[in-house]
Amino acid sequence: MAGLRPAGEALSYKMVDDELALFDKSINEFWNKFKSTVNDTSCQMVGLREAYKDSIKAFAEKLSVKLKEEERMVEMFLEYQNQICRQNKLIQEKKENLLKLIAEVKDKNQEVEALTANIQDLKEEYARKKETISTANKANEERLKRLQKSADLYKDRLGLEIRKIYGDKLQFIFTDIDPKHPDRPFMFSLCLNEARDYEVSDSAPHLECLAEFQEKVRQTNNFSAFLANVRKAFTALVYN
Repeated sequence: MAGLRPAGEALSYKMVDDELALFDKSINEFWNKFKSTVNDTSCQMVGLREAYKDSIKAFAEKLSVKLKEEERMVEMFLEYQNQICRQNKLIQEKKENLLKLIAEVKDKNQEVEALTANIQDLKEEYARKKETISTANKANEERLKRLQKSADLYKDRLGLEIRKIYGDKLQFIFTDIDPKHPDRPFMFSLCLNEARDYEVSDSAPHLECLAEFQEKVRQTNNFSAFLANVRKAFTALVYN
């Protein structure tokens, strides 16, 4: 039979078919495994991508919180720095005021020292003047005593009366000068000036020569002669 293949050739075709079937099976298995692997990898990639997104989001949130905290820290630092500047300015102002106050106190102390020195000088000057016045008063008392003794003597012999009047003055009153009017008074006033010299005034009746008598008694300190000269001058007025 021409249409029938030899047995050997038929066996050969069968082996090829078997090999092809086995190869096709292997290819299918490989493809199925490949697809399964690709699907698993794809799922893993999707999971990794989602995890990455979540991590990035969490990191961004933490970074945002950190940045806000740092901004607050910067603001707090700037505010603290401003407070320090204000405090330093205030301290400088107080320091300047304190230096001015110290200078004023120093000036006041110098003024007090100067015033204390002036007061001490015034005290010493007052003590000297007090001593001078005390000495002068003692001298005046001695003079007044001598004058009083002279007055008592002159009253008996010359009709002279001495009275103490205003301004620490002594008034000398002569009588028995005018024969027609023995009681008629002739008078003048006497005091000691700041230089402790005799000063004569208020003569009645007026005597032109009284200034001359005053100068002479200042030079000689002879009060008895002065009174005698004044009485003579009053007597001359009566008879002239």
